Amino acid sequence: MLIALPGTYLGAATYLDLPHPELSAPLAALVYGAAIVGAAFVLSWAAEAAQVDISAGLALAVLALLAVLPEYAVDFVFSFQAGQLFAEAGACVPNPEGENPCTLALANMTGANRVLVGVGWPLVVLVAAIAVRRARRNDDEEAESLPGDRVQMPRSMSAEIVFLGLATLYSLHLPLRSSLTLVDAAVLVSIFVWYAVRLAAAPAEEPDLIGTSAWVGDLDRAPRRSVYIGMFVVAALVILACAEHFAESLVDTGSQLGIDQFLLVQWVAPVASEAPELIVACLYAARLHAADSLGTLLSSKVNQWTLLVGTIPVVFALSSGSLSGLPLDGQQRAELLLTAAQSLFAVSILITLALSARAAGVLFLLFAVQFLASVLLPPEIDRWVVLGLSGLYLLLALVQFVRHRHELLRTTRDGLRTPFAELTDDRAPSTP
Repeated sequence: MLIALPGTYLGAATYLDLPHPELSAPLAALVYGAAIVGAAFVLSWAAEAAQVDISAGLALAVLALLAVLPEYAVDFVFSFQAGQLFAEAGACVPNPEGENPCTLALANMTGANRVLVGVGWPLVVLVAAIAVRRARRNDDEEAESLPGDRVQMPRSMSAEIVFLGLATLYSLHLPLRSSLTLVDAAVLVSIFVWYAVRLAAAPAEEPDLIGTSAWVGDLDRAPRRSVYIGMFVVAALVILACAEHFAESLVDTGSQLGIDQFLLVQWVAPVASEAPELIVACLYAARLHAADSLGTLLSSKVNQWTLLVGTIPVVFALSSGSLSGLPLDGQQRAELLLTAAQSLFAVSILITLALSARAAGVLFLLFAVQFLASVLLPPEIDRWVVLGLSGLYLLLALVQFVRHRHELLRTTRDGLRTPFAELTDDRAPSTP
């Protein structure tokens, strides 16, 4: 945690107007990034120790909510600025610096969502496969029972898949709208609350803890809860102190290299905002807890697609002093369509409660196409690529749902209704 101290102080000093050195953008990104890495380790230890008292699913959901705080911080800044400009001009227009916060808020959100699925999920499969093979070479008995070509999830994680599916189905109509409104906020936040209530009903199980998390988990009940709650709070404060500055430093570094601002906000800033959850996920996967690793990213996706998207119009309304929704232009609607289509395809893959290496490769390949198109092609051509990829995602999702229609019914029932007492750790059969 010592590596987090310099970045935490710099971030807090900036907010509180305390004395602090002025760092170049690349050096500032390094210092703030180190702090976020330290906070990610603390989050992973706290989430593991918390599983002594609460269900693993709820612990991962809390972890995901805290890990996604950088994304909230960045999007809320842009949403608040957009509301202020809307109040002054009566429309979402660029500010004197040529920036359009309305566009940037959604650019960051859609970019982060697609990075999480297109890079984060395949990364988990890769790290898990490497960890399993290394453990088998070291004659680790636990690794012998683990698949090396996929991440297999227990039935108890059906809730994450189903609630992500519900949020995704609702989001599919957003590209047809001219604004993101308070009605959307009410629906999406309600889905998140329903999701949290569902997870809270799961019983706690005896976790397999090592290292720092084992030390915390072995404490008596009262001090144990105080310690891991304190760890959650400290890590969250570090992330909040550093995330915005890390994102700004990355954007400034990119600007010095002459990179377009929209691309910086859509692809570079999410590197900062997604860093804690990706690091935590890799830590879990490296310790042969691949299901928890994917569960963390899945919970983060649910958080982003419900609570984050739902609160953006709330922040905009408060900032603008009106009940108006966040305006959506053609580019924003196209980005929302692609993000929702990718999300639906991701849900269709997980219906079998497994993410195979082949499916992970498809996710990464399609993400790479959209990323390269946005960077290398003119906006007019990139718009057609976005529409084409959206159609491909939707077609692949439909094929998956039809192909695994029996698993779809079972997973939906498990996610919404089946008592957690009946959701054992038996692995569902998967199709590679």
